[in-house]
Parts: sequence; C-alpha cells; structure tokens
Amino acid sequence: MKKKYVCGIDIGGTNTVVALVDEQGVIPARRSMPTAGETVEAYAAKIGELIEEILADAGVRREEVSGIGICAPCADYRTGMIEAATNLPWPMPIALRDIVSKATGMAVAVSNDANAAAVGEMRYGAARGMKDFIVLTLGTGVGSGIVCDGHLLTGHRGFAGELGHSSVRGGEGRKCGCGRTDCLETYCAAPGVVATATAVMRRRGMEVPAELTAKMVGEAADRGEEWAVEALEYTGSVIGRACADFVTFSDPEAIILFGGVANAFRHFEPAMRKALEEHTLFLYRNRVKILATGLKATDAAVLGAAALAW
Repeated sequence: MKKKYVCGIDIGGTNTVVALVDEQGVIPARRSMPTAGETVEAYAAKIGELIEEILADAGVRREEVSGIGICAPCADYRTGMIEAATNLPWPMPIALRDIVSKATGMAVAVSNDANAAAVGEMRYGAARGMKDFIVLTLGTGVGSGIVCDGHLLTGHRGFAGELGHSSVRGGEGRKCGCGRTDCLETYCAAPGVVATATAVMRRRGMEVPAELTAKMVGEAADRGEEWAVEALEYTGSVIGRACADFVTFSDPEAIILFGGVANAFRHFEPAMRKALEEHTLFLYRNRVKILATGLKATDAAVLGAAALAW
C-alpha cells in the first residue's frame, strides 16, 4: 500500500502539536497536549494516543502512514538524541527517536527547529525544486538550516549551521546568552529587534513602551512610523552583511527567512539586499534570491517536522 501520510510533531517548551500531513502539505487533523509527563516514556505514550486519535479523526489507517517526524529543541538528526535542552522537563540526555518509535510502533526522524524548517521549505515551501539554500529562522533566537546538493548539512557532531552565533563585525558590544558578544542573534532575533528599536526611539527623544515587542515594531512599520522603519532597516542591513559571508561558503540559490521576525520581511528585505550586494564577492552578486518562507505561519513547525519523515 502506498504511504500517503506522515505525522509531524512539534515539541515546544510548554506545548506539543501532533498533526497528520499528506504529500501536498495538507493537514487533515491535528491535536495538541502539554509538553509534560512524569517520565519522557509516559509523554511518548501520550503522543501515541494522540496519533491514534488524529488517525480516527481523519479516517486514515495506520498502514497509510509512512512515519513520524519530530521537531524538538537541540535534537540531533543523526543520532536521534537530545543531549541538552533547558526548556524540556526531563533529565538529559533523551533518546527521543527510539523512545517515540517504541511507544508508537512507527519509524521516527528527529531534528531541531531550524533544520526541520529547511527540510519543510524544500518539501512544501519556498525551496521546492531547489538543492542549495539557507533557511534563517528569526524568532526568540536565530537558527539556520543549510541544504547543499539536496542534503541537510549536519557536520561532524550535528551542529553545523549555528549561524545565529556568527560574529557581527563592528558591533555595539551586545551580550549574547551563549556568553559571547555581538552574535548575529543579538541583532536579528526578536529581543535584538527590540533593543535596536529602543535605541532608535531614545535617540529620537521618544518614550519607549514598557512592553515593546518585535511584533509591535513590525506593526508600527506597517503604519509607516519612521522609528520602526529605521529599526527594521538596520536589522536588514546586519542580516545582509552576515549573509554575504554565509554565501561564500555554501553558494546558495536562495536565502529564506522564517519565523516571527520574518513577518516584517517587506520592511527589512531592501536593506538586507543592499548590504548583501555591497559586501558579497563579485561572483555571487545579483545571483542569490532572498525569499520569505513559503510555509503558513500556523502550520510551519509541524510541516517542517513532517517533512523529515518522508
């Protein structure tokens, strides 16, 4: 029997989404549950129960499901392990792939969110038909997934592509949670956008809202407020300069922006493009596409996870 479906599972720090996904990226059924359980084995058993429920919801037989793809913090695609993840409630390390496979009786593939996003874009999104591209995930942090010749680049220990922790030259001395200074994510993740916007507002003599968020900055830019436009243009220029370096080592067809900050794509893309062209080697000028994600925001994580299972 032809396998027509896979299950995509997005494991977050507080919530887990389990979805049934077909070959075109349509989601006929989904359910969610807390990311909790006395043991990870008990949690995996609950995942198995949810899978049975969504199969019943969609009228799909187990024999039609190829397997399970899981997107989880710090998951290693090659080993199926999570060595360390501070936002999950169980002792580390976790043999996630093997535990979920045992609980469900299905083949399982796991990866971190950025790598899953890259595979999801290749299967269902903006990178369909491409073999060489970079996905940058711009959210609470900055992650990346690099695909070369149609294959996910994982590296010797599974940590290839931590582009969010590349160094910004000529930076302002922003401290990163990793312990270093001026990592890319201190400028281009959501907190970095807020830091930039705060600096712009203060320089303009404006009052800074107590609970300013990156989403609020994007919405202000949509309204044409100059401080927000300036902040996002600066963000775009920093991303563009960094991508000029990234392009030289992987020669991608495209750079794809994914995540909450990427919702402001139209505001920072022109500055990103300008900086990329100014700082990149002549061999790559005007040859690299800059694209917004092709995945619907509410479905992106489970589609990325599902794509791992085909």
